[in-house]
Amino acid sequence: MLNMDIEKFLEETAPLIDKAIEKYIPRKFSENAILFKVNPPQYSFNLEALNKGVAEPIWDMLDRGGKRWRPALFLLICEALGKKPEDCLDFAIIPEVVHNGTLIIDDIEDSSELRRGKPCTYKIFGLDISVNAGNAMYYLPLLPLMAKKQELPAETVRDIYEIYSAEMINLSMGQAMDIAWHRGIANADKLSEQDYLQMCAYKTGTLARMAAKIAAVLSGANTELVEKLGRYAESVGVAFQMQDDVLDLTGKEFAAKKGGVGQDITEGKRTLMVIYTIKKASIPERQRLIQILNMHTSDQALRNEAIALMQKYGAIDYVKQTAERIVKESWNEVDKLLPASAAKEKLKAFAGFLIKRTI
Repeated sequence: MLNMDIEKFLEETAPLIDKAIEKYIPRKFSENAILFKVNPPQYSFNLEALNKGVAEPIWDMLDRGGKRWRPALFLLICEALGKKPEDCLDFAIIPEVVHNGTLIIDDIEDSSELRRGKPCTYKIFGLDISVNAGNAMYYLPLLPLMAKKQELPAETVRDIYEIYSAEMINLSMGQAMDIAWHRGIANADKLSEQDYLQMCAYKTGTLARMAAKIAAVLSGANTELVEKLGRYAESVGVAFQMQDDVLDLTGKEFAAKKGGVGQDITEGKRTLMVIYTIKKASIPERQRLIQILNMHTSDQALRNEAIALMQKYGAIDYVKQTAERIVKESWNEVDKLLPASAAKEKLKAFAGFLIKRTI
């Protein structure tokens, strides 16, 4: 029942988030846009270029959907800490817009074909427009902070900027690790589970952690609670990535939107399932799995062979169990510090919903 409540909460929250995004990043820039109020142009507005080069590719990505779970997590934390979610809504767009920017850039780096069932942004708008639009999405969501900084304590503004800066650095570190491993320019075949977890903590855990920590700072939480909520959100993000990895191998509806079952195998990604299988498999099977990954093949028979090896050694079940364990451990730390409330119960159920999703 609680899973259904979370699903309903996400469905109700998504349009509110989109409306807040549109307030700061309009579908069509005009001279009255908030961007120009906080950062006025010196010479001209040149709206057509900005609309074609920024607004259109950004909204092409945003309109493809997505669960909007990071801003939903943001709002739940604000509520659990006694704030009205509507008072925090504008700031909740920060991790969501950054996330969608990373998707545009990731697709270029991975030479992907599809994103959410449509051709990737760079396939539609070109590399130059897409790189620039993706990068713009790293900074445009800071507009609420720039526009409202006079309404907030100076320490709050400072702390939010520090959290944002630290997490954006982490994001790049995680992406660097992921790319280096699947390109074979680092020693990808001797990775440990801890290596994978650190990559995920940097890459997928970062924006969840950013959401939680900014929400906690806005809500006036003390330093310990800010850190513990950040750690919980990070574990949710890492578990979300693990479930993405599982669904890439097992979820037909999920995989169809990415270009077929086993797309991560084509990209040569060293998921925890791959790392676990390499550790457990016989030498010939280990070598065969590595060989298939290094082929970067789109041959479904070869993908299926790699998947069968991972299934043989129970790697998929192991990853599911690991995801549940890390979330449970981090929740136990938060549980002691948060007062009882309906928002707290939703926060607890949030991770379970994301881990058990099928799309």
